[in-house]
Amino acid sequence: MFRTVLKIGVVLTFVSMGTVAFAQQTTAGSDQKISTGTAVPAATSSGAAVAPAVPADNAAADAAKPTKAMQVTLHELSPWSMFLSADILVKAVMIGLAFASLVTWTIFIAKLIELTFAQRRLRAALGMIADSRSLAEAQFALGASGTVLSSLLSAAMREARLSAGISSDAGVKERAASSFAEIARAEARRIRLGMGMLATIGATSPFVGLFGTVWGIMNSFIGISKSQTTNLAVVAPGIAEALLATAMGLVAAIPAVIIYNHFARVTKGYLELVGRSSGAAGRLLSRDLDRTHVSSPRPANSRAAE
Repeated sequence: MFRTVLKIGVVLTFVSMGTVAFAQQTTAGSDQKISTGTAVPAATSSGAAVAPAVPADNAAADAAKPTKAMQVTLHELSPWSMFLSADILVKAVMIGLAFASLVTWTIFIAKLIELTFAQRRLRAALGMIADSRSLAEAQFALGASGTVLSSLLSAAMREARLSAGISSDAGVKERAASSFAEIARAEARRIRLGMGMLATIGATSPFVGLFGTVWGIMNSFIGISKSQTTNLAVVAPGIAEALLATAMGLVAAIPAVIIYNHFARVTKGYLELVGRSSGAAGRLLSRDLDRTHVSSPRPANSRAAE
């Protein structure tokens, strides 16, 4: 499940990146065509107006230069362009954070489906054995459900079978409770699979993004010293590229923390259902033991005493 969703996410990521690059190339081509088309009517005007039109064309061209420069600047400060022009280490940080975000949403989808179905099946299993009078009857009611409750009932029946002939009910119940605890711990480990990854991503992603920001700003300062200028148009692109790494770190960390807290609450509710299942199996085992003592014949020494 994890691998399938991960592959789909990677494919969608590359498709969206290619679409953004194609759209930016198309926009740049259309801007170039528009600027070329505006210069043609001025050149094809009448001969009487040629001489005075030359200064007007020069003025229009001069007025259009800041607009074109503004368009180029805005194009260069788009997230995709900033990623392409960033340092190789900053690019590696951004790619790692994007992959961490993809892993976060993969775990979210997989765990959401897993916990939803697990809770629904366990509640249904508890409802099936609510009116059962013995372990055998409860196991027959469940059938091949494959829930943790089936494992608990099997452990109880196995302990009752292995402890046949032992008169101490307390020892049987104690050994059964030990088996129940092992099954509950194994189920807790299974249901919490992936939670550690969410915690790691939520805790480390901001610092990884900050590392990319520090590295990018350091390179920007080096570039400023080489160019010997403090013009904002020269300084801004490098700093913006560096800050993009911090933004991606937050994008990866914030959902991971929220999803981790959500699944921590859902997992706690599921483990409470597991505890109820353990208690139900223990009560059925106690009933079976009591029936065994009631149906068994009394010892010979008690008869003599009578």
